[in-house]
Amino acid sequence: MKEKLQNTIEKALESLSVEAVDFVVEHPAEVAHGDYATNVALVAAKNLGENPRELAEKIMKAVVLQDLPEVEKVTIAGPGFLNFTLSRDFYTAKTELINTVDGEWGKNNEYLGKKVLVEYTDPNPFKEFHIGHMFTNAVGESLARLFEMAGAEVKRLNYQGDVGMHVASAIWGMQQMGLTADDKFTPQELGQAYAKGATALKEDKDSKKEIELINQKLYKHTEYDDAVNLLYEKGREVSLAYFEQIYKMLGTKFDEYFFESEVSSRGVEVVLNNTDVFTESDGAWVFKGEEYGLHTRVFINSLGIPTYEAKELALAKMKQERCGDFDLSIISTANEINEYFKVLLQAMSLIYPELAQKTEHVGHGMVRLPEGKMSSRTGDVIGAMDFIGEVKKNVETRVKESGKEIDEEVIEKVAIGAIKYEVLKGSIFQDSVFDKAGALSFEGNSGPYLQYTYARIQSVAKKAESAGVIPSLDNTPEDIYGVERILYRFPEVVEEAVKERLPHKVSVFLSQLANEYNSFYATEKIAESSDEYAPYKLALSLAVAETLKKGLWTLGIEAPEKM
Repeated sequence: MKEKLQNTIEKALESLSVEAVDFVVEHPAEVAHGDYATNVALVAAKNLGENPRELAEKIMKAVVLQDLPEVEKVTIAGPGFLNFTLSRDFYTAKTELINTVDGEWGKNNEYLGKKVLVEYTDPNPFKEFHIGHMFTNAVGESLARLFEMAGAEVKRLNYQGDVGMHVASAIWGMQQMGLTADDKFTPQELGQAYAKGATALKEDKDSKKEIELINQKLYKHTEYDDAVNLLYEKGREVSLAYFEQIYKMLGTKFDEYFFESEVSSRGVEVVLNNTDVFTESDGAWVFKGEEYGLHTRVFINSLGIPTYEAKELALAKMKQERCGDFDLSIISTANEINEYFKVLLQAMSLIYPELAQKTEHVGHGMVRLPEGKMSSRTGDVIGAMDFIGEVKKNVETRVKESGKEIDEEVIEKVAIGAIKYEVLKGSIFQDSVFDKAGALSFEGNSGPYLQYTYARIQSVAKKAESAGVIPSLDNTPEDIYGVERILYRFPEVVEEAVKERLPHKVSVFLSQLANEYNSFYATEKIAESSDEYAPYKLALSLAVAETLKKGLWTLGIEAPEKM
């Protein structure tokens, strides 16, 4: 509808011989001001030197002459804003559409026919999978689903650091803890081993030399060490199996996995084959970013070992080889490496210009607990599984207090939903503090509140069926319900969210929709056969439920049928 109004206004300007201008069509803050408003008269009048209200009168008449059956009236407000009020038939048609398009509601064609790669989560084997990774996963999964809503063929990618100083530190720590490849150690013990090794690397010179030697053995394979390599293989296997458990719980299924061990040697080759791009400096190879208004970064260190930057260059090419031609490659990470990515993309533009042009880094904010920032190096982290378990216990306590039956599957869905929504309810580009109490609230802006609203509608639908109320659009009320004035906006919101890489636009919309529906539910009779409009109100309720379910899915959250 927004696009249709924009086209109609442009035709009106053309019919008045008014030069095209940049104007906006948006939803007014006050419902009393209509469903859409535009500033076109104010912008055009400024260019023409005319009175904006007088020009608004002319534009309004030109608009009314066009075929707009969805618009009930056009009015002028303030200094020259044009307000559009939609008709009852428009809203009724939207309710019908939502209930008949079979899962297609909310989709758009912005990326139809295009292939989009989305890389996210990227945990490092041998380290604890902590809540930071879980939050990164929530952001990446939602971005992937937004692109799917826009018609794209999406490939989910995961790049994991299975070599590097963190691995060498972990193996050194495992040796100090007396662990062998024959032991059945846990992912948590690997995290402890890493913390032990990382601390020693920083504080003890002799230990640092031992860890660096382990790192060279793993990278260059110049000296095969049974003890080191067997520990490496076992630790990697334990970590990756553990990660898969978490991905499944979070609702993510990756299409391709990439590992640093695969791209290391290729990264060296890329740099050494492009010595016109890189500069040798004290035995290392660097990219002089200052020449491009950036900063210098090392791509191969003085030991001949590639850094993350060199490996990223090789990874970009490997993605193309493994996934085929693509239109866009999104890399979602925490924003603490935003500046590093600017240098990387500049270097990539000189080596793989076509890949750099299609690569976009989405650096999201850091989500912290009230206790502060975590540190894998010191072992001061909160494991994802432990955190999910804690939230599940809180949900279970709430269920017990309500006297309802405990359903483990539903409890897990609510816990995961609470965590994901708390991460995605605000702009992903801003840092935030995770509020456990707020996340679990069944009132207001939370995942459980939205899930509960969806489940409530399922319950109402069953009651209506028992009462003999069948959803129908045959008899519609003259007045338009407040929830209808929110409901139809869903496709617009999804389109904006994918364009701006802002999943929270969906979160904000869903919260508004749930609030309006619950106000509607509190005042209207939906499951009573004596109410002549009950069939329509039931159809409207089902449309709201479909929108909530689809919107929650876009955020990576499941909608339980009952709670």
